[in-house]
Amino acid sequence: MEFLPLGDQAVMIACRDEQEASAAALSLRHDPFAWQIDVVQAYLRVAVFYDLRRIRFQQAIDALRERNWTNENVRAAGRIHVVPCCYEMGLDLERIAQHVGLDRDAVIATHCGTVYAVYAIGFCPGFPYLGYLPDPLANVPRLASPRLRVEAGSVGLTGRQTGVYTEARPGGWSIIGRTPLLLCDLAESWFPIRTGDRVKFERIDESDFAMLKGERLPIRHPS
Repeated sequence: MEFLPLGDQAVMIACRDEQEASAAALSLRHDPFAWQIDVVQAYLRVAVFYDLRRIRFQQAIDALRERNWTNENVRAAGRIHVVPCCYEMGLDLERIAQHVGLDRDAVIATHCGTVYAVYAIGFCPGFPYLGYLPDPLANVPRLASPRLRVEAGSVGLTGRQTGVYTEARPGGWSIIGRTPLLLCDLAESWFPIRTGDRVKFERIDESDFAMLKGERLPIRHPS
């Protein structure tokens, strides 16, 4: 790990890989420092924001360097979320199938058969960047022309990533399906999916979609 300044109120931890970054973020959330305000993870970086009234940059750096990052007692297991997905509503499912050389059912089974790590949150509020797609679905390109509107709940993929649009907005990812569930609520500051969590998609049909429409994502913990 390397510890770098980030503005005047945060330390950036540069990690060797995504697993180290996820473990560091989980550790800091599970066992926070008294001066710690927030932890924000990206793929290979973890930002640790601190309270200037309680600590200064060099002190925060020293505390982070002295932390026992290999202590399993301070590592929290990420939550697992099961996201229902109606693949019949996948606007680009046929094009994805043609691109990767699989039939529709094989594409769906492959997408559902993977447990994805949440490596980053961004693009729009609560949007989870999930990786990595299994090799048979990897490297599907973005659309040549982004759609002006992608509906909330749309499940997209491109490159080695998949993700869920949490609100309607323009987007260029290929849409493989759609979930009926709400994955965030800005008005109530409700964001159930965090970096370090895991996501698995579960196939549903259009009647299930209609019954679940508008419900919140239930949180399930690993057994």
